[in-house]
Amino acid sequence: MKLISNFLYIDIDNIDTDIIIPKQFLNTLKKTGFDRCLFFDMRYIINNKNIYLNKDFSLNKKKTKILISSKNFGCGSSREHAVWAIKNFGVDIIIAESYSNIFFDNSMKNNLLLIIFKKNKIKTLIKSNLLYLNINKQFLRYGTNKYCYFYINNLYKNIFLNKFSIIDFILKKKKKILNYLRNV
Repeated sequence: MKLISNFLYIDIDNIDTDIIIPKQFLNTLKKTGFDRCLFFDMRYIINNKNIYLNKDFSLNKKKTKILISSKNFGCGSSREHAVWAIKNFGVDIIIAESYSNIFFDNSMKNNLLLIIFKKNKIKTLIKSNLLYLNINKQFLRYGTNKYCYFYINNLYKNIFLNKFSIIDFILKKKKKILNYLRNV
């Protein structure tokens, strides 16, 4: 069981990939260095060519491993940079009502766990101080021993439990794949 004591809640529907990482930061295919760009237009205030930290925005108040949001998180374009920016910032888990399909797939393949809960369950979770996550048994414990279960398919579950990407998973099966191809 993994203790997640701090989380941040962003109560905004339809957070698209351009909000997560604006297009001007998509100038590389490296997976690192995007943490400063995450939610750029919300985290910073630009005034006369000067950039100031927006101290009222929740991600500027503390680091977090878990982000809780509303519905349709990650909609918009298919940019994988959005996932990289979230991971670079240190977030490992997002809980929301729904996600765009391509963002969901990009996230899960890059070891960013996305959990889906209904709005009333999310409202209950954000009132809790401590969350305990159990990926293996697929539940989140909160409050005084209250549980909510979530679905994760076996491939992604294996990826998260072993902390590797989909590419790492495929490379681990390389021998088996080559043997199969030789026998076809």
